[in-house]
Parts: sequence; C-alpha cells; structure tokens
Amino acid sequence: MPTQMPTGAKAMSAVAFAVVGWLVANAYVQNMPVAEAVGRVREIAALIGAIVGWRVMGPSVGKGYLESAAAGLKTVIVLVFFSLLVVGIYEMLQESMKMRYEGPLDAIVDIFGRMLERAPTLATGGVIGAMVLGGVIGGILAENANRRWR
Repeated sequence: MPTQMPTGAKAMSAVAFAVVGWLVANAYVQNMPVAEAVGRVREIAALIGAIVGWRVMGPSVGKGYLESAAAGLKTVIVLVFFSLLVVGIYEMLQESMKMRYEGPLDAIVDIFGRMLERAPTLATGGVIGAMVLGGVIGGILAENANRRWR
C-alpha cells in the first residue's frame, strides 16, 4: 500500500482535533469526582485527537462543507472512544501491577468495564457541546484547508 503524502487538510485536521480533544477532556475533567486524579488526561486526549484528525478526518475532505461537518462528528466519536480505551488500559495496567486479576482475560474484560464506568460522565451538556461544536468546526476547518492548500 503506497504511503499518501501529507496535505494541508490532514495537517489542519490534526491541529483542529488536537484542540478539540483537549477541550473535550477539559470539559470531561470538570465532571469527574474530586477524589480521582486527573493526571495527563488532557494531553493524552490532545495527542489522540491529532492522530485521529490526521487518520480519520484528513482523508474525509473534498466532498463539501456539510459532508465534512458530518465527518468531523464521526472523528470526535472515534476520538472519544480511543481516549476512553487508553484511560481504561492505563487503569487496568495500574490494577494488574497490584495483582488484582485472576488472569489475562479478566484484565482485558476490565478495560471495557472501566470504559463503561466512565462513559456516563460524557452525557453532560458541556462535554456534548464541546464534542458537537468541536467536531463541526474541525470538519469545516479541514474542508476549508483542503480548498485553499492543494
């Protein structure tokens, strides 16, 4: 499979969705229980946002602003899924260091259990607003970059 060249749309998508990832994580952190440590959730979400923006949103441009806005929403959903997955893996590794699992399958199942535990916090107005607005604006910015820089 040939490697595709970087484009302005991919670069803009990476930057835009890194910002969106940071904003969504920031809105999410405000709803977390006080006892939980935040750590580097914002930075990790921004990194995942840049990767997902480059890989998912970047190739989805060139079909018009409406289609790009919809692709931006799809990109935000992928961003949130992988952010929850990374947090779940991190927490599972912390627990596995304490020898809390019977076997490897219990640890893998616990990743998805931890993702489901964190998912209801996403259903707040601030987080949903950041996801929708960020996805639409990120998609429009990527489409605009595609039209300007070919």
